[in-house]
Amino acid sequence: MNPIEVKNLTVGYGNKVLLQNLNFSVADGEVFIILGGSGCGKSSLLKNLFGLYQPLAGDVWIEGMNITRSIGQQRQDIMTHFGVMYQQGALFGSMTLLENVRLFMEEYTELDDDEMDLLARCKLDLVGLLPYANYMPNEISGGMQKRAAIARAMALDPKILFLDEPSAGLDPITSADLDQTILDLAKNLGITFVIVSHELASIYAIADRVIMLD
Repeated sequence: MNPIEVKNLTVGYGNKVLLQNLNFSVADGEVFIILGGSGCGKSSLLKNLFGLYQPLAGDVWIEGMNITRSIGQQRQDIMTHFGVMYQQGALFGSMTLLENVRLFMEEYTELDDDEMDLLARCKLDLVGLLPYANYMPNEISGGMQKRAAIARAMALDPKILFLDEPSAGLDPITSADLDQTILDLAKNLGITFVIVSHELASIYAIADRVIMLD
């Protein structure tokens, strides 16, 4: 069973259809890229995949569970199987990096403070940010903010990560460092990545497969 199955998915808003009758799957441990020009619906598709938006038609299956037709506690349970990194990272500016990573642990686990601190530091260490655990987001670079957002997305040990334009706005060296972090996580932890991108250098560096939207 593939961790992600997309069946007859139509994406749009109201009467406006952006993408129609999409069918694809994402394999376990794969780095899967959603590629396309500006305004073609890349980010909208991503948000339909992880349930932020409701598709006009079709279904998305996450780890064998239909997130499209789920509600309430069932949807909450499905959402613990994946993590999301939004554009620009979307870190909470009033929290340290450690507190940002701990946030979902506080909401969805019964760990005590010491256990949450230890696990949050482990997540930051995986993306090379352990020395910056007590920094505020505005005290670190844009590339570091993206990596911190990935650490937060891993807080509940998901097997799937959805990343929206992780390399956007980064210089080539910082972007290459972030690409290597993604490759290391995929290889060492077996995480499945679904990534929206139009950065060709990053796509060539990390993609196992690409879906092209037009």
